[in-house]
Formats: sequence, C-alpha cells, structure tokens
Amino acid sequence: MAATPFTAAVLAAVRRIPAGRAATYGDIAALAGRPRACRAVGNIMRKGQAPGAPYHRVVAAGGRLGGYGGHPAMKRALLAAEGVAVTGGRIRDWRLIRWQGPHPARGSRNHAEPKPVSPGKRPPGN
Repeated sequence: MAATPFTAAVLAAVRRIPAGRAATYGDIAALAGRPRACRAVGNIMRKGQAPGAPYHRVVAAGGRLGGYGGHPAMKRALLAAEGVAVTGGRIRDWRLIRWQGPHPARGSRNHAEPKPVSPGKRPPGN
C-alpha cells in the first residue's frame, strides 16, 4: 500500500531529527504541514513501516517517552545510546534536547492560529 503525502512528509521529518535530539508528535505534525495532527503522527509511528527511520526520537509532549509499540525500555535504550538521558519516563533537559526542525517558528505552540474576527463582530461568549 502506497504512503499518503502526509505519511511521506512525516517520515521525511522524522529522518531529519539528528541523533541525540528528539521531537514531539506535535512538532513532527507541524513540520509535515498539519500542526493539529499529532495523533495521526502517533499512528504512523506505531505502524513503523519505514525501516531505518529513527522512530525512537519521536516522543510525547513535554519529553515523555510515549509508547514505542509496547517496548518503552527499548526506546529508552536507543535514546541513551545517543546520549539522551531519561529519568522517570521523561527526557532530562528536554528544552535542550528538543528539535523543532531547522527553523522553528518563534512562539509556535503547535496549534492553529485563532481566526480573525470581522470588525463590528464579537467572538462568541463576549
């Protein structure tokens, strides 16, 4: 079965994560052009159909390890082999280890920007 363009973009982004660094599912979704598709990225990672892709470098928000196909000890070992320290299921020094791509957007929160409100109209609830 052929990969979708989004799957191909996700795998391309994952292959760019340098050794010793990690990115969140949301970071990868944003790099692949769909910033709100972090669950879809997780499903692509779970299937793991691209041999040699460094799936272990993709983690949950806040540097939590996440699943890794039911083998979190293997994910921890692979990250440790690259010099990434993990304590209590989280990557230590997450702010230093996190990779958001070659040029992360300043102030990016990995979600869509709010829609502008037309002049004279108030947002719901105001």
